[in-house]
Amino acid sequence: MTAPDLGVVLLRLAREAIGEKLGFGLPLPSPVPALDAPGATFVTLFRQGELRGCIGSVAAWRPLGEDVRANAVAAAFRDPRFMPLAKDEFADLAVEVSLLEPPRPLHAMDESAALAQLRPGIDGVVLECGAHRATFLPQVWDQLPDPRDFLGALKRKAGLSERYWGHDLRLACYEVRKFAAEPALP
Repeated sequence: MTAPDLGVVLLRLAREAIGEKLGFGLPLPSPVPALDAPGATFVTLFRQGELRGCIGSVAAWRPLGEDVRANAVAAAFRDPRFMPLAKDEFADLAVEVSLLEPPRPLHAMDESAALAQLRPGIDGVVLECGAHRATFLPQVWDQLPDPRDFLGALKRKAGLSERYWGHDLRLACYEVRKFAAEPALP
């Protein structure tokens, strides 16, 4: 299956999982073998151009089809930044699915070396430090194009000081294939 075809299937699966939860009873796509392989996705929802939810998986630990459905429902109904999606919001909901490549460790002795290795607009970044963990998709570079600002905001998201750097801080980078669809009536 080509990437554009896979993108269409993933977007439809995400949208229909949300519609099903809202009681629309939309038909699910035909089974596609690629959906049975492990996959990691983030589903991002927009309404009237504004973020409406974003939930995902950094690691591929369940079948791709199950992952996109679960993340779509979680983005619509369990993103703690938003109220659960209402039925009347569905018609103008835009859906974006990011299919993640496996993260690769970023080895750096200090923050300057880490910043020099980041590729704005390309890398998603996972930060781990003890119990603190956060990620930014590559799309976040659109709002934070400077690597220092990007990494500082990621540290804040993880609950750390923007200036923190220690031997226990680990970074990993990943790329995504992004698929987006504008709203469609149920």
